[in-house]
Amino acid sequence: MTDPTSQPLRDGGYFVVFEGGDGAGKSTQVRLLAEALEAAGREVFVTRQPGGTALGQEIRTLLLHGDHVSPRAEALLFAADKAQHVDLLIRPALAAGQVVVCDRFVDSAVAYQGAGRALGAPEVHDLQQWAVDGLVADLTVVVDVPPAVGRSRRGEVQDRLEAEADAFHESIRQHFLAMAAGHPERYLVVDGTMEPQAVHAAVLERLRSTGVLP
Repeated sequence: MTDPTSQPLRDGGYFVVFEGGDGAGKSTQVRLLAEALEAAGREVFVTRQPGGTALGQEIRTLLLHGDHVSPRAEALLFAADKAQHVDLLIRPALAAGQVVVCDRFVDSAVAYQGAGRALGAPEVHDLQQWAVDGLVADLTVVVDVPPAVGRSRRGEVQDRLEAEADAFHESIRQHFLAMAAGHPERYLVVDGTMEPQAVHAAVLERLRSTGVLP
């Protein structure tokens, strides 16, 4: 299969994704970036995966708070969420010229199910890319924290994936870093142990270099 990461498919707009382990601080960075983009006069669409659509929210509940889900079923459910999300929300927003800021996308599935669940990164990658019809983010920000830091931030109430052992989360972390190292032109790795404003500043600097922000 041809590697779609070599050329983003775009109707318009700009697509930013935040990735990283649980407790990395992605949601904070999504909010800060959306505020900065809106202040700069850009039209912004903020969303998350799994979720974002009515179907996606049902899938999110099953995946994160339901009973046992087999690894392959887990991968397929994440793919279904992404297919619905891209068709109904992300592509229309990009076509309208908006900046889409998404909390998680394809790379999370590849890292969590491909590496964490040991289903095979190439197989999960191909499944997810089929689900999103080849859509690739313009910029993927990996907010990197060690599993112990993420666990301390999450506290005692954790969902089904958050509750996995640190070894599971470390394999996911290493896969995120490997993906970023393989395509530095469309990834930014930031140290998630820094203060949120320092992480935010690094993201803004990268986006200014692309012309998305003045």
